[in-house]
Amino acid sequence: MKEDIIIQISNRLRDLRKEKNITLQELSEAAGVSKGMLSQVENSRAIPSLPVLLNLISSLQVDFNDFFKDINLLTPDSKVIFRKKEQYQFFEKENAEGFSYRRLFSTTVHDYHVDFVLLHLAQNAQRPPVSTEAFEFKYLLQGKVRYQIGEEFFDMEEGDSLFFDATELHNPVNSGDSEAILLVIYFFKERSL
Repeated sequence: MKEDIIIQISNRLRDLRKEKNITLQELSEAAGVSKGMLSQVENSRAIPSLPVLLNLISSLQVDFNDFFKDINLLTPDSKVIFRKKEQYQFFEKENAEGFSYRRLFSTTVHDYHVDFVLLHLAQNAQRPPVSTEAFEFKYLLQGKVRYQIGEEFFDMEEGDSLFFDATELHNPVNSGDSEAILLVIYFFKERSL
C-alpha cells in the first residue's frame, strides 16, 4: 500500500489557480476541460490524463519544473498511513450548500484509488443528485439521513451503512433535527480520463 500523490497534484493545481485569482470556469475554458471535471480533479475525485494535466499547468502559465518541484513523487514503502486530525483536508464541491467534506486520507490499493472522507450535512444541506465514477460506502456516524440512489430511498439512522455503484444518481438529505455526519469511502478504479 502506498500513499497517493494525486492529492499533492490536486492541491497544487487548486492553490495555483486561487493564487492567480482564476475561476474554475476560466481555467476549464483555457485548458479545454469541463468545469465539473476540473472541480473533480482539484478535489482528487478524478485522475487527469497526462495531456489534460499538461494543459492545466500550461493554462496556469507555470513552468512544469516549478509545478512539480515540491511534489514528492517517491513515497516510502510503508504498510501504514497515519494522519493527525490537523492534517485532514477540507474541500468543497460545486452546487452543494451545507455539505462540508474533510478528507482523512487517500491511497492506492492494488488497482483502486481509495478516498476516506467525513461528510458533515447541515440541516438545510442541499445539492442536485450526482453520479461518481466509483463505488461508495457510507456509514452514518451521527444524525439521520434519507439517501436517494436512483429511484430508491434509504432512511439511515446512526450505525446504518450503504454500499453502492455511484454511477447511479444519488443524493443524501439530512432528515434529522441536527447535523448529520457520514464516513464515506470512495473506491475509484484507476483509469485515465
